[in-house]
Amino acid sequence: MAGKAKARTIIVRLISTAQTGFFYTTQRPRQGPKLAAVKYDPKVKARVLFVESKKTKK
Repeated sequence: MAGKAKARTIIVRLISTAQTGFFYTTQRPRQGPKLAAVKYDPKVKARVLFVESKKTKK
C-alpha cells in the first residue's frame, strides 16, 4: 500500500522584518523558492519587507 501523497502547496507565514511580530499567512508551491514580499505592517504604519518562515502549530 502506498503512503499518503504530499500536498503540492504548503502554508507559510510571512513575518515582518520590522520586528513587530505582525505576520501574514499564505500558500506557495512546495517546490517553489522562498517567499519575500513588501507588504503593509499596521503596527509601524508603513510598507516593510516580510520574509517567509514555516507556519507553526499553536
